[in-house]
Amino acid sequence: MWATRVLVFGSQGLAVTEIAVAIISKAAGGGEEGGCMARRMFGTTFTLLALLSVVALPAAAQSFRVQCPTTTITHPGASNDAEPPYTGATVLSASSNTTFQKPVLNVNGAIKCQQISGGDGYSTMGDGTQTYMFSFGPLSGLADIALGRPGTEPPSIFNSVQLNLQPGDPATTDDPSGDLTQANLGNFTYNGAVGLIGDQENAYPSPGGVQAKATATAANGIIDDVTVVNPGSGYNGPVSVTFDPPTGCPLSQPPQCSQINTAQGTVAVVGGLVTRVDITFAGAFYTTAPGVHITPPVTSCIGATTPSAGSCFTGHVDPRPIMDVGVMNGNIPAPLMAIDEDDEFFLTLTNVGMIMRPDLFEQHTVHFHGYPNASSFFDGVPDASVAINIGASFTYYYLAPDAGTYFWHCHITPPEHLQMGMVGQLYVRPRQNRVQPGNYLYAALQLQQDDPRTACNSAADILCSNPLPASNLVKRAVSGNYAYNDGDGSTYYDVEYPIQIHGFDPNFHFVGMTFNPEAFADMKDKYFLLNGRSYPDTVTPGPLNTQSADGVYHFSQPLPSIIKIKAGQRALLRISDLDVTEYQTLASLGIRMHVIGYNAKLLRDQVGNNLDYYTNSITLGGGESLDVILDASDTTTYKAGQVFYLYTTNLDHLSNDAENFGGLMTEIHIN
Repeated sequence: MWATRVLVFGSQGLAVTEIAVAIISKAAGGGEEGGCMARRMFGTTFTLLALLSVVALPAAAQSFRVQCPTTTITHPGASNDAEPPYTGATVLSASSNTTFQKPVLNVNGAIKCQQISGGDGYSTMGDGTQTYMFSFGPLSGLADIALGRPGTEPPSIFNSVQLNLQPGDPATTDDPSGDLTQANLGNFTYNGAVGLIGDQENAYPSPGGVQAKATATAANGIIDDVTVVNPGSGYNGPVSVTFDPPTGCPLSQPPQCSQINTAQGTVAVVGGLVTRVDITFAGAFYTTAPGVHITPPVTSCIGATTPSAGSCFTGHVDPRPIMDVGVMNGNIPAPLMAIDEDDEFFLTLTNVGMIMRPDLFEQHTVHFHGYPNASSFFDGVPDASVAINIGASFTYYYLAPDAGTYFWHCHITPPEHLQMGMVGQLYVRPRQNRVQPGNYLYAALQLQQDDPRTACNSAADILCSNPLPASNLVKRAVSGNYAYNDGDGSTYYDVEYPIQIHGFDPNFHFVGMTFNPEAFADMKDKYFLLNGRSYPDTVTPGPLNTQSADGVYHFSQPLPSIIKIKAGQRALLRISDLDVTEYQTLASLGIRMHVIGYNAKLLRDQVGNNLDYYTNSITLGGGESLDVILDASDTTTYKAGQVFYLYTTNLDHLSNDAENFGGLMTEIHIN
């Protein structure tokens, strides 16, 4: 029993429907690669089935959507944009009318969102070679990504609208000449989601709305009645009600008494009017009647630009700017992501299809490599979760785990899609960065043991990731950050640079673009990249651009790999290797490498002893990461104007399939 997908034209355009067929997953030898080859071998059958299915099957129409809530159960506050200071573990409690626990004290972390496209593109190597890629591109955080920053944004920025995006924007900034100078990058500042618009189905028909009002009465400590004194008007979308918390909590109750015992209710709306407010939880300790607050009506979604427009923003997007910006806009590496411990991260993958390979109905996924997902449904391995078809979007949900350097890639036929460029970087910042300056780091790490998710009991848990070091009195520095929750300041740094190692076989990319079968057995990398660049492009500041088959210049390699450190500072290199066929070595002469983390884990044993080490070279295989600090804090040794090199000692990896140009090498500048 097996299924395949066929194209169906429904009420919302192109859609994909699963139908039962037979044996295709084994037609080319089984496994992920076999399944992919089989899909291509049976392309003619797919077309015939699609034509027959227009009449025979109902359309399960798909469309582009995004998701970035401003509040959640885990982050229930009014604002979840900023990271609050870390003062202790989040306190959870269940109210009398719920079966789940909610944060009621020390709500840590925030909400972060990002949107990416799955499609294709081109990139340019240091010897001038242009290569075709299957690739991910940015559909949010565009201005930040163009400047080499993560494209991960808070809801207030993500949920905004840019109405005048043009084809190619902001791949070429808004300069039609394709001049990607640092000055022109400032012309484009939009970091919101591409294509996000107010949902016109939720637009209220009235030219204006009137705020509804209600009052409550309390008796015996609970709310016993709510009266609507003004039904308002224009209420044709979602409406909610909130009550003020009780003010009569006795001193014997815990500090979160008022939060736990706040009343809750629902609103009934008929004909745009609020007809009644029903009490679903009457609360407790109400010595006086609380205030009642009903959601104001939103009268129009047209021209709405911020989440304050309420129900206008439901994740609905306009496909035109999605296609204009997303098509042929692939990046290598894929868009950079960065979140903080305790964050909720909503990542939307929108599959725009492959323009250069219209015969491939390629699905894509996002797999966070080595990342402890709460559910396999969001793991991106299609056997255990889902895959995203062309013309569709899917939002992955993550709760940020322990700090460290991770990476991500597509998990559809991984040897092929990784080789073609569908790889990116991800890192998680530690709670320790949010400790107030002057507070003791050791005490903050002790507080983290009260969080069940990250509590570290070495005697019971051999995978304990945050063991306490020896007792110390190191304080949170006034500036700078930490790579891990170290408790002793040993992972302190001033600036950070994500460095992704990757390689590709140009012949494999060529046949991938020319409708020929790919020879997986013969695949061998001959181009070697740092952040998608080979020397001398590695030392070029700012994004690199490539003119693609659509005639437009696109940002192809936005992430610089030149390393700049001020004398007296430390630089954290977040190094990951997504190479498919080779081990890679990087050496640093003149500045020793201080290795502090491996595969997103602090180098420390279970009783807190530091296992970090100093070296002049590191070696990684595909799927590994290292956190390395370059220490230029000794100003008698390191002075402004000095240049050092970070390069591979594998001599055949110092060029790109030829002599002189290319390879794994970049420069370290002391400024």
